[in-house]
Amino acid sequence: MHAREELKRDYRAIVYAKDGMAGRQAYDAFIAKWSRLCPAVARSLQEAGTELLTFYAFPKAMWRSLRTTNPLENLNREFRRRTKTQASFSTEQAALTLLYGLVAFGQIRFHKIDGYRHVSSLIRSPKANAA
Repeated sequence: MHAREELKRDYRAIVYAKDGMAGRQAYDAFIAKWSRLCPAVARSLQEAGTELLTFYAFPKAMWRSLRTTNPLENLNREFRRRTKTQASFSTEQAALTLLYGLVAFGQIRFHKIDGYRHVSSLIRSPKANAA
């Protein structure tokens, strides 16, 4: 794409904004600008909708972990890699048992969520801790 760097910069303005309001303004500006320049890209972002901005409702310490799905994608990729050798699983429980075993024995590792210390306070009072 001829405008790849500019598009990347405008997208990063959405997900690296100082707060949710600034993120929403960057989102609206992105849609307005790229609807003219590259309608397919703008439509794709509109399909995601403002759910893309949900992480702004959490404490700022958690934003880094919540703004991306990379940890989940890594888990899925590794689980698929490990299960490719299996013909099939007889039950859903068999697949879950394999996943548990891979995690329990360190074959698949989870990364700590940034700001994880805020999770217990979110459970007690989600609105009080929104950033």
